[in-house]
Amino acid sequence: MAAPRPRRSASVRDPSDGRKRLDGAGSWDALEWTKIVPVTRSISHVGLEFLLEAERVVEEGHGVVLVNTDEAGTLFVTNFRLLFLSDGTRNIVSLGTIPLATIERFNKMVVKVQSAPRQTDKSSSRRLLLIIGKDMRIIVFGFRPQTKQRRVIFDALSRCTKPARIWDLYAFTCGPSKFSNPNPKVRLLNEYFRLLGKGFHCASMRMIEDGSFTLSNDLLRISDTNSNYTTCQSYPFALIVPKNISDEEVIQASTFRARCRIPVVSWCHPGTGAVLARSSQPLVGLMMNMRRKLYIADARPRKNALANGAMGGGSESSSNYFQSEIVFFGIDNIHAMRESFARLRDYLDTHGAASSDGMSSFLRHGGWTWGGRNLSSMSASVSTLGDSGWLIHVQSVLAGSAWIAARVALESASVLVHCSDGWDRTSQLVSLANLMLDPYYRTFTGFQALVEKDWLAFGHPFSDRVGMPSISGTSFELTRQSSTGSFSSSPMRQSSGSLTPQASNSSHAQTNYSPIFLQWVDCVSQLLRMYPFAFEFSSTFLVDFLDCVLSCRFGNFLCNSEKERLQCGVYEACGCLWAYLADVRSSEGSSHAHYNLFYDPLKHNGRVLPPAAALAPTLWPQFHLRWACPSESQAGELEAESRHMAIKFSELQKAKEAAEKKAKEYSMAMETLNAELRNEKQVSSSAMNLAKRASKESAAIKRAIQSLGCRVNFTSSVNCSFDFESNPTETPQKYMHSPPRRNSDGTMGPEDKSDLSVSITVVSEDVVSSSPLGRVCETLCPLRNGGCRWPDAACAQLGSQFVGLKANFDAFDRLSIYDGYFQSE
Repeated sequence: MAAPRPRRSASVRDPSDGRKRLDGAGSWDALEWTKIVPVTRSISHVGLEFLLEAERVVEEGHGVVLVNTDEAGTLFVTNFRLLFLSDGTRNIVSLGTIPLATIERFNKMVVKVQSAPRQTDKSSSRRLLLIIGKDMRIIVFGFRPQTKQRRVIFDALSRCTKPARIWDLYAFTCGPSKFSNPNPKVRLLNEYFRLLGKGFHCASMRMIEDGSFTLSNDLLRISDTNSNYTTCQSYPFALIVPKNISDEEVIQASTFRARCRIPVVSWCHPGTGAVLARSSQPLVGLMMNMRRKLYIADARPRKNALANGAMGGGSESSSNYFQSEIVFFGIDNIHAMRESFARLRDYLDTHGAASSDGMSSFLRHGGWTWGGRNLSSMSASVSTLGDSGWLIHVQSVLAGSAWIAARVALESASVLVHCSDGWDRTSQLVSLANLMLDPYYRTFTGFQALVEKDWLAFGHPFSDRVGMPSISGTSFELTRQSSTGSFSSSPMRQSSGSLTPQASNSSHAQTNYSPIFLQWVDCVSQLLRMYPFAFEFSSTFLVDFLDCVLSCRFGNFLCNSEKERLQCGVYEACGCLWAYLADVRSSEGSSHAHYNLFYDPLKHNGRVLPPAAALAPTLWPQFHLRWACPSESQAGELEAESRHMAIKFSELQKAKEAAEKKAKEYSMAMETLNAELRNEKQVSSSAMNLAKRASKESAAIKRAIQSLGCRVNFTSSVNCSFDFESNPTETPQKYMHSPPRRNSDGTMGPEDKSDLSVSITVVSEDVVSSSPLGRVCETLCPLRNGGCRWPDAACAQLGSQFVGLKANFDAFDRLSIYDGYFQSE
């Protein structure tokens, strides 16, 4: 879940008065909480647009001050988070809004301020609520006195942050929604198939149900001996083991390992066959032998391993293995990591720009920045971080992982990694070594497969380490502890007043909470910094991913093992974190902040083995500094500028694609218009040819008829009209004729009517006789004695065969009938 960057609000105090506040005189009075006008109406319904699906308001407090930023607002407790809404802007203030599952502990506090000589004692104490988060933030809320609102909020937090059952978590209340969670068993098998070189096989639930997933190659095989979790309850249902080891031997070996966590294969080299295996610490008894150079990496300090031997545990013995060597990495346990993380958080809050005490931060009002804006100089020495030891622990995990990867890649040796139980330090080392050895794990899909395999499937106890209830109903005590230790690190805090806790409970030392997974993600961010071209995802993705894990908004990281998640029905009842993050990325495509702009899969298409000199970790600014010092938490200038250019390029690319699409549409339209124009030209040309032919025919007919001594008149009418006159005194005879119209292809349409009218008038016999044709007609006509009866005469009915005429209009057009053709001798 993406965490918005905290927004600095305008301080109600005069920045020039910073020295006075550091001296402690009257610094808290400047807040003037008593002058805050209480909201007279509930605004919980006003902010409903900010609520997530199935999120509901449990309690709310008005006129609350976020001490870190001097901002007044309304504080809501929902069934998912603590939400702070600004009274001025009605916007959510990111720093004051934290998921309930991300709260490590909270406590009511009373601060007593040393009043000035002329001030009264009315404002000598303030009611505070301290919230300490697992995501590096420490926030303090101030409440108006005598309103009992702090008690209301405190009691609501006590109920909602400590659910009695796992099914009371928000992830179950919300349901899968649109982020449905496919069964991760299928994804685990697909990853196993890839490791065995059987990637062409596709896993399915049917394959799991009928047990047909036990594939193998020349060296390794998938065993179903733990399909019902009888061999090891914290291991996955399927295991990769050497092919020459039977299921009976696997079951027998489980009796010689702590919590039955036998050595199983996590990764294998596709070329050499070297394997990276994991297990828990051995117990006294028989060990399995292997016929390859074997390194046994014990993550613990040597003295801790020897101490565990007194309690039935212990370390490996090289005498039990052929050609073996044992190495101790000296990585501290979960309790040391928890304390180190707490010290780092306190140090950053003490010196941050948004300090939780509101007074003593050196960066509170600017003027001085860490390391002169040089992040590397700020974290070059561990002592500058308050001797927290966090970076030393991170370096130890990185160095151990790099050593393991080098043995597998450079010596073709196999490595067996274990710690005490094999689910904390072992998971860190094995998964980081996998990340260095296999470029697939440095992609989005590969990173998901890696986390689901080496953390979720192999039983890292997330419920215990993150502090959520498990299937057994027990949960990490989200105690309302005193945070006196959190404030004691800064002497400036004591100068302005005293913080008195109202309740105090046991410390974290008695719990199983520990930021082991957070530390691993921190290590991944260090590798990303060292190899910026090797990872498809960015540091922003890692921050959002870690926020989603800590918030428990989705079901993927609930419970302590694969078996428990199946028993709780997590996969069916809760949403999927991976689906949510994929949906977030799809909104902007490759320009989204989750994508690494510098990713070049060809540059690092194999292993990455960082040298020892490169393993000098620094603070992870996007995560460690985002609350305490937001200005320093932003990505480097080069990355920010590159991302801006990439977004601009993406916008230009989209504009180009839109323009090309529009141009293509115009081109297609032009082609269509050109085709239509060509068709019209063809029709027009055909019509012109028909018109010319008709004109020639008409001219020929006219000449032929005129040669018979007739007058021909063409008029525009519906029908063709033929007028005959045998002599001038008689009334002309008219014949109406409708010739068929020619179609565009030259055929005749008998039903159509022409617009051309032809009028033919027969002239008198004198006129006929005077013409050459008339004289011929008179000579040859058998009816000449009775007078010409044309057109009723036989000559008109039989055509012009009497004079040898043929209806060849083209010939008439070429040769005039008057040109001596019928001249008499």
